[in-house]
This record gives sequence, structure tokens and C-alpha cells, in this order.
Amino acid sequence: MARASQSPAAPRVSPPDLPPVLAPADPGRAVDLIAARLSLTGIADLAHATLEQCTITADADAVDLRGATLLDVDASEMRVASLSLRDANIRRVRVTGGRIGTLDLSTTRIDELALIDVRVDYLNLGAAKGTDLLFSGCSIRTLDMPQAQLTRARFDDCRSGEVDPRGLRAKDVDLRGLDAAAYIDTNGLRGATLSHEQVQLLAPALAAGVGIHVQD
Repeated sequence: MARASQSPAAPRVSPPDLPPVLAPADPGRAVDLIAARLSLTGIADLAHATLEQCTITADADAVDLRGATLLDVDASEMRVASLSLRDANIRRVRVTGGRIGTLDLSTTRIDELALIDVRVDYLNLGAAKGTDLLFSGCSIRTLDMPQAQLTRARFDDCRSGEVDPRGLRAKDVDLRGLDAAAYIDTNGLRGATLSHEQVQLLAPALAAGVGIHVQD
């Protein structure tokens, strides 16, 4: 008898494929960069740029990557007040360490994204379409996922103050490793996987969501 597939399926995340030698490069709007090393400061405008096989470090006020294409990009120790990837296309992107004030991934198309040991004040995944996402060791003060479509997403050893999953369409989304203080709408968790302990803590909100009156 064939073994049933494990559920939820784990994200298929691989490290960015980088060349052994990277050349330093300057940011620019709509630039095409291959095998480049970027060190960003101040306000960096990379909107609609194409970054392939690149590394990024930043100590910046704002990094604008709206509408950009990122393929095999490794970002480390990002200290940025605002990082916008709104409406971008990203594939095999890894962000390790650092602190980001606002990370805007709304309406972004994602294929393999890993955030590891990152502190984020506000993470916006609104209306994003993402496959294979891994969040590990992250502290996310506010996590917004309204109308997002996520497939094979997992949180490991992560914490969040508030999660908004309204309208989330989840397939193989594993929230067992997310210690969240509050969920805005538990109805948005349909299709996600929670631990028994999480369900017990959410029981009053889950009951209210389906119209159950609980009284002793």
C-alpha cells in the first residue's frame, strides 16, 4: 500500500545559487544586475530592477524594490526602516539576520523565500501569492496576510504579537511554530495547521467565529 503523503507538506526551500565571485555594484532604478554585491545606505531606489545571483547588505532608511525581479538573492543583516517588495517577483530569496521596520510583500509573487532570525515590526503579505515559504527564528510584531494565497509555508520558533489572516487561502500552511498573542479573525485560519495547545488557546475565538455561545 502506498504511504499517504505527509500533511502539511514542508516548504521546498533551497539556498540561493550564487557564483564564487561577486562584483560590487551601485543601486539604480530599473537596472539589470547579475553576480553583483550590493551594500545599501540611505534611500536606495531599485524599483523595477532585475537582480540575479546577487547579495545584499543594508543599513538604510528605505529600500525600494517595488515591481523588481529577484532570482537567487541572499540578503543578510538588513537594517532597514522600510523595505518594499510590493508587486515584485522573487524566486530563491533568503534573508538572514537584521531588523526591518516595515517589510512590504503585498501583491508579491513568491517562489521560495526564507526569513531566518529576522526581527520585523510589520510584515505585510496582503494579496501575495506565495509557494514554499519558511520563517525560522523570526520575531514579527504584526503579521498581515489578508487575501494572501500561500502554499507550503511554515513557521519555526517564531513569535508575533498580532496576526491578521482575513481571507487567507492556505494550503499546507503550518502555524504550529508561530507563537501568536492574537489572531484578528480565526475564520481566516481555514486550511492551516495548528497544534492542540494553540487550538485550546483559540477555543473562545473559534467558538465565537461559528456562532457558539459558551457559558458555564
